[in-house]
Amino acid sequence: MPQIPRDERKTVDADVGIIGAGPAGLMLAHLLRRSGLRVVAIDHRGAEEIHRTHRAGILEHESVRMLAEPDLGSRVLTDGHLHDGIDLRFGRRSHRIDFQELVGESVWLYPQNEVFWDLARAAEHHRMDVRYGVADASAFDVATDHPGIRFTDSDGSAREIRCRYVVGADGSKSATRGLIPREIRRDYFAEYPFAWFGILAETPPSAPELIYAQSPRGFALISQRSDTVQRLYFQCDPATDPADWSQDQIWEELQARIDGPDGMTLRRGPIIESTVLKFRSFVCDPMRYHRLYLAGDAAHTVPPTGAKGLNLALADVRVLAPALIRAVRDGDETLLGEYSETALSRVWKAQNFSYWMTTMLHTAPGETEFATARRLGELRAVTESPHGRAYLAEQYTGWPFHPTVS
Repeated sequence: MPQIPRDERKTVDADVGIIGAGPAGLMLAHLLRRSGLRVVAIDHRGAEEIHRTHRAGILEHESVRMLAEPDLGSRVLTDGHLHDGIDLRFGRRSHRIDFQELVGESVWLYPQNEVFWDLARAAEHHRMDVRYGVADASAFDVATDHPGIRFTDSDGSAREIRCRYVVGADGSKSATRGLIPREIRRDYFAEYPFAWFGILAETPPSAPELIYAQSPRGFALISQRSDTVQRLYFQCDPATDPADWSQDQIWEELQARIDGPDGMTLRRGPIIESTVLKFRSFVCDPMRYHRLYLAGDAAHTVPPTGAKGLNLALADVRVLAPALIRAVRDGDETLLGEYSETALSRVWKAQNFSYWMTTMLHTAPGETEFATARRLGELRAVTESPHGRAYLAEQYTGWPFHPTVS
């Protein structure tokens, strides 16, 4: 695409320009807005498109505290569902991990698309400069003191943001990540030999809390979405085509994976969506390059077993926001220089937990009898020990944020 000369572009000045206006980008924009910084956030998707995208919905306690601020509407506290534990189900029996008893914390079930909608409505209320439906967005001059972002606005106008800092919160297919030169960037990547067959079904919940089930047929997750729509998954081959499965076959497979002498039975209803979700782990190190900073899926992705994706994104911006505020207000970039190392410390803990939960609960293709028996031994070691249960509960409910936003 030919570059439009700068003098023909409409220029917007800002302290921080953010590429990506999903939950990570919008939460960062709100944290900066509270301190009076000038922020512009853009996204190639429309707001309704993002709102319709169903993603994971488990929030750590610190993530809930961020979203419960009055200027964001606090809807997470009224429409979300408090969960004090989970069930690990194996050997055809359920074993409860009681978060409150073990670590004194809980998690909340609140879908990611609703997190976005709360942040988007709050941005509109506070008259923040958030632009959806843009095209051809690209950051430039990120290695200078005057970086910028070029894009075409939704009305077709050529625009340019001139800012002091650029943040790439543009998801797992991030274009901004590519601006970090290969010679200083290391990409860590792992792909898993299985996927999740996921459904949305119109039915009441089958259980009050999430059930992580391991069975000879493979893994299943009995999750929730709302009082009337549920999210359920079962392990499958990554090449699986959802169109090859009838609704009856899907329900029978899910039921077979949670069957047991307690007679647990899933509540069935019409399936309104079915997808296959492939698994991978990814980390970009470093998460910064001169005046470019990455946050959320642009810098790292995790398999969903540990429910860490959205929580990691919110943790990133919790660290990044005070660093940007100090840099803009005081000209002190000390925290910005520490951002990547601080954020990655938490990222790798979350990667470890997600990998651990995934490999402990899933049956690998061609798995030997020894490997299966060993995994069952690991599950018993965790659930039969108060220290093992506490370790899982601490990892699942999340670690404290550092540093705090002032």
